[in-house]
Amino acid sequence: MTLQQFFASISSNPWPAVVYFLILPFTAWVVGMAADGSRDIQFWGIVYAILVYAVCIPGIFAVTLNIYLFLFERQSIWQANIVLQYLPIISMAITLMLIKSKIPFSLIPGFGKISGFLTLIAALIGVMWFFDRIHLVAFTYVPFSVILIGFVLTLLAIRFAWSKLF
Repeated sequence: MTLQQFFASISSNPWPAVVYFLILPFTAWVVGMAADGSRDIQFWGIVYAILVYAVCIPGIFAVTLNIYLFLFERQSIWQANIVLQYLPIISMAITLMLIKSKIPFSLIPGFGKISGFLTLIAALIGVMWFFDRIHLVAFTYVPFSVILIGFVLTLLAIRFAWSKLF
């Protein structure tokens, strides 16, 4: 199954996806009410981590897909699929705001890995967009492995600079 077939399948029957993305903020709100005043931070941190991963994986994918479609494919905003391109991002934002109001992100296991992954994706898209805009075409005798190593070193430098910046 390709991504296009998967998206067509979800578009033909969007209700499971809509219910999933509406249940996540509601679940975060319910868990916040249940955890209010509790001293077991480790247990609630794990529960919140499950919610964070359940909402951030599709949310980050939707952000990346939107950036790709709007920058590289030049898709019009009027052709965007609301269920696949906007609802995951809105659900992610609301869920993360509800979670942050109850527990700091530093207490959620693995949250740093998600922000690092998002940084890496942003850096990669930025570099790809830069090369797309300058229309760089080079005929060279440099082996592909050297170009790949240079690309990885550039990403590591961006990651290091980003970590020092924030």
